[in-house]
Amino acid sequence: MSIKPFLLAALVAAFATTALSAPVKIAVVAPEGEALGLLGDQVRRGANAAAGDKAELVLLSETCKDGSGPALAEAIKAAGAKAAIGLLCAESLDGSLAPLAAAKIPVITIGIRAPIPMEDALKHGWPLFRLAPGAQSERELIAASIRRYWADKPFAILDDGTITSRDTAEWVRNTLETQGLKATFTDTFRPAQEVQTQLMRRLAKAGVTHVFAAADRGDMAVMARDAKKAGLPLVFLGGDALNAVDLDNPLVSGVLAVTLPDWAEQPEAKTAVEALAATGQNADGYVLPAYAAVTIAIDAAEISANSGADMAEALVDTPFDTALGQIRFTKAHEMASNPFTLMRWTGERFEPAVTVE
Repeated sequence: MSIKPFLLAALVAAFATTALSAPVKIAVVAPEGEALGLLGDQVRRGANAAAGDKAELVLLSETCKDGSGPALAEAIKAAGAKAAIGLLCAESLDGSLAPLAAAKIPVITIGIRAPIPMEDALKHGWPLFRLAPGAQSERELIAASIRRYWADKPFAILDDGTITSRDTAEWVRNTLETQGLKATFTDTFRPAQEVQTQLMRRLAKAGVTHVFAAADRGDMAVMARDAKKAGLPLVFLGGDALNAVDLDNPLVSGVLAVTLPDWAEQPEAKTAVEALAATGQNADGYVLPAYAAVTIAIDAAEISANSGADMAEALVDTPFDTALGQIRFTKAHEMASNPFTLMRWTGERFEPAVTVE
């Protein structure tokens, strides 16, 4: 059955107060054990907090091993789940999506950002939905931020030579150049160095004032530190990799990053955060994304039950109010809005960059 997006939106409103005849059964797939168990615990905490009396959760372990997908799909089907959420590892999708699609069981991943699983799913018509932004969303906001704030600045684009870093830098550079904006200086730096004074000298010689570096937090910390020591008033911008812990060197305050906001501090998360706090739980890591995924699955099940549409159909182009704000999946099964935000490091945390130099 095909339902137009505007009709689905109307159904959400019409059936918002209509309870399911029985709690919807949702598979919560997340890792256990020492390596990834902490992340799995976050998923389970968020899912449990969101379920209430509207969902019956089936907790399944995600091994994240090659070849584990088919058995995982069988476990989800055997449990009678109407949807599956979680799935932090790409290995879990390999071999599981085809049988789940045949059983009309949609999957909402909250942790997989790699493009290939989604590309394969769209190619074959599998109902994989991503509640995690892809690398492309990060790159788009990086390019947009440079174009908006640095169009009249002499800026540099740096990469550390790795495939991911180089691909990001090249995409940003090419995108800006097609828009008539060319970097003053481009370079590949050596990562994991104790000092980057020579790189700072080259940037100064080129007359650069602003630097985008597709770098990890450790390398960015060294660059920003050495620029400050040399008295160079450079403005640094990085990507989501900067949202990590300090290692040998602390990140200098003022560094910009295109990264995700702290979901727990968003107004839409207040109810969920308070409910978790009341039971002594924190809304860290994957807790709120898992909470949102269960909320979406419950709402989609209500639409499906009242309209006759498959749950996968109900998920497309329908606005869902969640702890992450309003979420709508496009026909490409991605989030319609880009969740990445331009943030600034204060010396203790990342906060939205209200003004940018």
